[in-house]
This record gives sequence, structure tokens and C-alpha cells, in this order.
Amino acid sequence: MSRSVHETERKYEAPGGTALPDLADLPGVAAVAGPEEQQLEAVYYDTADLRLARAGLTMRRRTGGEDAGWHLKLPVSVDTREEVRLPPGRAAKHPPKQLSSLVQVHVRGNELTPVARIQTRRQRWQLVDDKGNLLTEVVEDLVSGQALADGSPVDSWREIEVELGERGDVALMDRVEERLADAGITRSSSSAKLTRLLADRMAPTAPPPTKRKSAGDVVLSYLRTQADALKHEDPRVRRDEHDAVHQMRVATRRMRSALQAFGAIVERDDTRELTDELKWLAGTLGEARDLEVLRSRFEHGLTALDQELVLGPAQAQLVRHFAPLETAAQATAVAALDSGRYFALLDAVDALIADPPFTPLAAEKATKVLPELIDKTYRRLAKRAESANDDIGLHEARKAAKRLRYAVEVSEPAFGKRAKKYRKKVKAVQELLGEHQDSVVARPMLRELGAKAHVDGENGFTFGLLHGLETAAAQRVEDRFPSVWRDLGKPKLR
Repeated sequence: MSRSVHETERKYEAPGGTALPDLADLPGVAAVAGPEEQQLEAVYYDTADLRLARAGLTMRRRTGGEDAGWHLKLPVSVDTREEVRLPPGRAAKHPPKQLSSLVQVHVRGNELTPVARIQTRRQRWQLVDDKGNLLTEVVEDLVSGQALADGSPVDSWREIEVELGERGDVALMDRVEERLADAGITRSSSSAKLTRLLADRMAPTAPPPTKRKSAGDVVLSYLRTQADALKHEDPRVRRDEHDAVHQMRVATRRMRSALQAFGAIVERDDTRELTDELKWLAGTLGEARDLEVLRSRFEHGLTALDQELVLGPAQAQLVRHFAPLETAAQATAVAALDSGRYFALLDAVDALIADPPFTPLAAEKATKVLPELIDKTYRRLAKRAESANDDIGLHEARKAAKRLRYAVEVSEPAFGKRAKKYRKKVKAVQELLGEHQDSVVARPMLRELGAKAHVDGENGFTFGLLHGLETAAAQRVEDRFPSVWRDLGKPKLR
């Protein structure tokens, strides 16, 4: 059984001749315990082309110390990573499947093998408050590492790590950093020992974003953000974490909408196959998400009812109905994430980000090019909104509103508050129509639940009542939509 912890730490270069400064007099520090010495050894696993290291992940099997075992470190923020831990078990050529499954968004079926061995002689000091609570941990590591390639030499260095304790705060870490800087010990350019050891084999970092706001720059930046979000959510979906399926699905839809809306900037013919595959992925994830939304909607509906109107074991009926469906949908989603089709989609996304098929229009200023394309997306919505006279028409208008919302969202770096304000107005239209669509989807299932309750000898009255409330909710949306649509107005970003 794995367990997960978040660790916030910073690494520092410690040149020869520098000594650790006194930290006992820092604000809030009552005492410094240590030094305590540890001997650690870790074997690191990665693909032959170091896909994990390039993505900022590390996987290792460590012996020695208090946390011996398998460790997978996933980036969370600049100084914080999530560490997923498993017991060490027997030494093995391949990592446990429970961990290797969480990195398939990067590995994509390639083999994980030992790539480096690192030995560390560690001295540890713990900064504690007047109640003995750990504020910050400071360690001095003498490191000896070797890449497991033919003829690779042993490399040795000294580094300092500062890790946030359970009762510490970032302000104290900042003060420790200032004290270290005064002693000539500065922040390391490597976030992990492995990346320092294998620096000569790592791909060069991507160039920083340019200050120039060309149309291509703005669209590519948005696509890169969505690609990163998709990859971030992948392991969360596999672990069935709250809202992960929704967030991953949103990232795929945002990317697809951007490619569709800005096909005059990123050559549409070159991305059509990718948008089709993004639609497939969103649809695969959609089954699990739709069930989650419906269950939550029905549970909220039951809670909102006068309890005298809840007849029979309605809550238990919901559990019996949804539990197996959600389990199956989750399994389907994970199976899709393990498929060659998904890996090919990820390869296509990476290729798009690395070498986007820009049209000549991409080199023009964003403020000149984007408004016309957003206007075109608005006109698409207007055509659907004006003919939205039934469930299907309102659903098509909702999808068009979503595309416009994401198109405006792409333009926010170029147009700032104007775009943000209009995007919020479009979101309100989309969410109103989304409420209608949720009701359209909910009613047949409520009818099914009521009929099943009757067949099982239970009372289906409550599900019929919820059905009636859903019908009324849909009618309210239909009544409100014309005025909400009129209030939206055209985008004015020029």
C-alpha cells in the first residue's frame, strides 16, 4: 500500500571551504538538534532517454535512513513535490507497477531500468520550537554518484538541503537561505541529485517566453499550458482523485477549442487528426465525469427536499445504481490512459508544442489578429443561439459558448481585463446552458431509477418528484436564456 507526502525543500551548492552557519538564533527557533549521521544509497530508474528526469520526476529505490523504500517524486510547485512511497520489498530490475503506472504519461510504454546509483553520507540538523516541534530540517550531503552506463565516471559533490518541517513556514526557510547566502552557499540550479549527475545527457531547457506578443506566441503559450495540465492530471486520474477526471477533460477541451478557433494561426489541416483524438479522449473521460455529476446532482436534490417527501431508501438506491457504473467508468478511463492510442496522442501534442505548424498570420501582432478570429467564433455562437428552440439546439449553443469562452481565454495575455471580463460573461451563458443540459441528461436516468425502484418493490415517488423538479429547472433556463443572450453582446477587444 502506497502512502503519499508533500515535501517542500530547497537545494544549495556548497563550495569547498564553506561551513554551515549558526542557525540557532533565527526567530522562532528554540534549539538545533544534531548532527545525526545517515548512510543512504539509492538506485534511480528512468527510460533510456531520461523521460522522467526531463519532466522533473524521479523514481528510486533507497536503502538506509528512516524512509527506505521506493520513492516517486512528482512536481507540485517550485519548491514542493509529492513523494509517493512504497516499502522496499526485494531488489528488482523493474519498479513496482503501482508506481510505474503513475508515470506512463511520460514513459508511454517504454521500459524503466536503473540509470544511476547515488550514495550519500548525510549529516542532519533539526530546528525545533520551544515545544519540540520540527520547524525545518537542514542536511549536509556528501554525494557520490555514477551513471549506470558503460565507462561512466564517479562524480562527487557536496550539497545542502533545507526541508520544511510540519510546524515550519516558508518565511523561516527564507531566513535560513539568507544565512546560507551570507556564508557563500547559494541555490542549486538542479532540483534533484539525479539531474545534476546526468546534466550532460539532459535536453536543454526550453527558451524563455518572449516579451513580444505575436499571435503565435499567445496561442502556443495557451496550448503549452493545457498540455502541462493534461500531463499533471494523468496520475491523479489513475489514483481516482477528486475532480481529476474533470480537470483532465477540461484541459483536452481547451486545447481542442483553441486549435479549432485559431486554425488561421496554427494550420488547421495539420491539427485536424489531433483534435479528433482530443475529442476521443474527452469522450472517454466523459463517462466517468457525467456519472459523477449526476450522482452529485441527485444527492443534492435529495438533501434539498423536505424529508417527508423522501420515501423509501432513495439514498441507498443511488449508491446501488451509481457505484458499479462509476467503478466501470473509472476502469475504462484508466485503460484508455494505458493504450497505445493515448500514447500516440501525447506524442502528437509534444510534436505540436515543439514545432507548431504556424501560418504566416502567426507572426502578426496578437492585438491585430486575435479579435477577428474571436469575432468569428462569436458569430458561430450567435447563429446557434438564435435557432436554439429545443434541447438539441440549446446543447449546440452551449458547445459554441464554450468554444468562445476558451477563445477569449487564449487572448487574455494580449487584452487583459477586457478579455477577462467578457470571458466571465460568456462563462455565465455557458453555465446556464450547461444547467439545462444536465437536466436533459438527468431526467431519463431519474425515470430509470423510479421504474427500477417499482420493479424492486420499493417506492419510486421521490425519483418522480426529482424528475418534475428537473423539468421545471430546464424550463426556467429556457425562459431566461433569451435575455441572458441579449445581455452578452459582441466581444469588443479591438
